[in-house]
Amino acid sequence: MERLTLNQLLQGCKGTLVKNCNSQVDAVSVEGISIDSRSVQRGDLFIPIRGDTYDGHQFIQQAYEKGALGCITQEEVAAIPQGKFAIQVEDTNKALKDLAEYYVSLFDIPVVGVTGSVGKTSTKDMIASVIGEAYSVLKTEGNYNNEIGLPLTVFQLTNNHQAAVLEMGMSSFGEIHSLSKIARPKIGVITNIGYSHIENLGSQEGILKAKSEIFDFVHPMGIAILNADDPLLYSLKQSVKHKIIWIGIDNTEGYYASDIQYMDMEGVSCIVHTPHDSFTAFIPSPGKHMVYNALVAVAVGDHLGLSIQQIQAGLRKFVPSKMRMAVSTTKHPITIINDVYNASPSSMSAAIEVLLSTSSTKRKVAILGDMLEMGTFCEEAHRELGIRVVNKGVDVLLCVGLHAKHIYQAALQYKKTNQEIYYFETQEELHDCLHTVLKKQDIVLVKASRGMQLEQTIDKMEKVEL
Repeated sequence: MERLTLNQLLQGCKGTLVKNCNSQVDAVSVEGISIDSRSVQRGDLFIPIRGDTYDGHQFIQQAYEKGALGCITQEEVAAIPQGKFAIQVEDTNKALKDLAEYYVSLFDIPVVGVTGSVGKTSTKDMIASVIGEAYSVLKTEGNYNNEIGLPLTVFQLTNNHQAAVLEMGMSSFGEIHSLSKIARPKIGVITNIGYSHIENLGSQEGILKAKSEIFDFVHPMGIAILNADDPLLYSLKQSVKHKIIWIGIDNTEGYYASDIQYMDMEGVSCIVHTPHDSFTAFIPSPGKHMVYNALVAVAVGDHLGLSIQQIQAGLRKFVPSKMRMAVSTTKHPITIINDVYNASPSSMSAAIEVLLSTSSTKRKVAILGDMLEMGTFCEEAHRELGIRVVNKGVDVLLCVGLHAKHIYQAALQYKKTNQEIYYFETQEELHDCLHTVLKKQDIVLVKASRGMQLEQTIDKMEKVEL
């Protein structure tokens, strides 16, 4: 973070100075922003966040003691230490976002905002890998893609950064609007429209509306990058005011891929076509869906002036984030496809395709857990998944979780005689049976929504004796 003066803080958070630590206001500056008193560093500004079950205001004194130079508060501060300050605001949560929006405005760099139902993180990482060949890039880390995480991400910007790639997540209407207001992207990306958070948004049309809020604050001369193979996104053709750059596989209107070849667990190769060139690309992560992510990265890189060679190199260097299509091999050996970060009907289907795309004759095993936030679509979505899995030809299916029982029941109805299908209500029950169900040389996909925490099952698989 670059230093912010007290005057800049007051302007950014729209607050009122309670107490000044120096008569020369411009001489006071903070070196970092923290919302956790335990991680405060000397010279930081502490912003206490108020949630449903916690209130950071009770830790203001602790933050001062740890070295915070000042704080933003919506309550009266009992004692402000000598030489330190406090800024009064109506709402500290809003102040955090306002200050982040102000801070971003201090940097004249291309900002890429990425949202969508599936593939946000992989797309964000791939864009950063590509444009990182020519730019010093700040990107969203971990799950810092919400109304708390995004501000904390942008506060990491320094004068050394030449671009930023920011992921934007949401579960309700208005959240992407708020995040876009902070980031002010010059490039707005929507990867696809699926069923994630349909419980809150009512329909895929509702999800489309919520995701489209990203364009509320895209720069007037900025661009939109959309998946032309997604019918809902393609319906935005006449309504999005920004210039649209299309990517696709079936649709060849803009940037598209052909001659796709799956190279088992090593990745995917294809020919990428741009409006002015064609070239071969290798993506070191398996699955057709990764081609879509790569096309977005190609479009961004091309728009920002990268050469074909730089784009190719950036794609080759892509490394998926933790728990997202991460492939590993245990000592047994078993090949594990770790995709437990999240799940929806479309991402489940994509993961199954990856599992079955391997040319190996080894057994293909799927360990699938609940897809959460499906609302009234819950039973139908899980049943359709069960039918799809057995029809595609998975050798062994292990279902775990309350909703996953619908996967199991549907799979049983349509299973072929050589398929093994099991159901476990809890992970503990599943773990007790891993040593009897799994075999050496198996290729195992593990996938469920984040709330299932199926990484616990992967830990057990790595240690199980076969």
